[in-house]
Amino acid sequence: MYKSQAYTDILQRMKQPRRFIQVLAGPRKVGKTTLASGILNELAIPQHYAASDEPARKDRFWIEKQWNTARKKVHVGSARWTGILVLDEIQKIPSWAETVRRLWDEDTAAGILLHVILIGSSPPAVLRGLNESLAGCFELTRLTHWSYPEMQEAFGWSLEQYLYYGGYPGAGELIDTPSRWSSYIVDSVTEPAIAKDILLLTRVDKPALLHGMFELGCDYSGETLSYQKMIVQLPDAGNTVTLANYLRLFQGVGLLAGLPKYTGEQIRRRASSPKLIVLNTALMTAVSYFDFDTARWNPDFRGRLLETAVGAYCVNAAIGSDIQVCYWAGQNREVDFVLVKGSEIVALEVRSDRRKLTMPGTEKFRREFPVTKEYVIGPQGISLEEFLRTPLASLF
Repeated sequence: MYKSQAYTDILQRMKQPRRFIQVLAGPRKVGKTTLASGILNELAIPQHYAASDEPARKDRFWIEKQWNTARKKVHVGSARWTGILVLDEIQKIPSWAETVRRLWDEDTAAGILLHVILIGSSPPAVLRGLNESLAGCFELTRLTHWSYPEMQEAFGWSLEQYLYYGGYPGAGELIDTPSRWSSYIVDSVTEPAIAKDILLLTRVDKPALLHGMFELGCDYSGETLSYQKMIVQLPDAGNTVTLANYLRLFQGVGLLAGLPKYTGEQIRRRASSPKLIVLNTALMTAVSYFDFDTARWNPDFRGRLLETAVGAYCVNAAIGSDIQVCYWAGQNREVDFVLVKGSEIVALEVRSDRRKLTMPGTEKFRREFPVTKEYVIGPQGISLEEFLRTPLASLF
């Protein structure tokens, strides 16, 4: 089993006597449950695992039942009353945070040293519960799509393999059978994320439109597309507010982001045409007409793939930080990505063509805004492999 830094950190915390609720939040199939299982295997203390990801709908009484089961195991198995309870897919249970808080306070009063790990595949839903009811008694770890170094260490992948097959560890052993790999991405990642993490938890009046917008995002990943053009391409699209809300929902579950245009003004930025970026290149390639070899040599598709890889890395790496990821365009000029941290501005240009030597977009952008630093990613600049290994904050 590949042991990430998050795994090591959480394991060390679990070995401490101080009680806390460890929360693992992140998109589907990025290793949250595997991480928790690995920790359970390493700790020889009473433990109980339960998942709400089953057809039958769960409620707060289900949480109480699992909690009491863990309490009994702790009482029987340890004189110090120490154990671990893991509740998976916690976000699906109504009022879960209030119930967890009540049971946690009961254990505090009774002196029961029960560590708790909560796992959620819809970070926005999980965070709402944490902030409303569990303030002061939890530690949050945001897991996201695996980076190139992680996939390389775990599976020995080359950069080309990472670009095409993306950062889903569960699919790492399937790439020798392309049909199984693509089915995994669609059936185990995309469809459950839309059906269970969006439609089950949020009111969506037009599910077909939601699916259509995600398909559009995959087709146009790496490109800027106005909401008006989306309305033309999507039947029964309604209005731009609906489409912008769908993009917000997709980004919340780690599927698709609509990057705003940088203008220096937050209000105008929200109204801009978004730059579409799938947050894992596998989401784009699994539904494309290009196999691994063809994708490498088709210049248009490869250009979008490279830009998507850079954009996805920036968005994923910025989660939990104070870095904003945007793009810029004006007068037929564009800067692929703009990173903003306070008053500092970093411009990123992604280059796939060795013959392209000038950066007119960056030059124009520099004249309008006080750029702190600028980078070229590709020929005559930072190699893509080096960039994907570079901590985002170190670019400032």
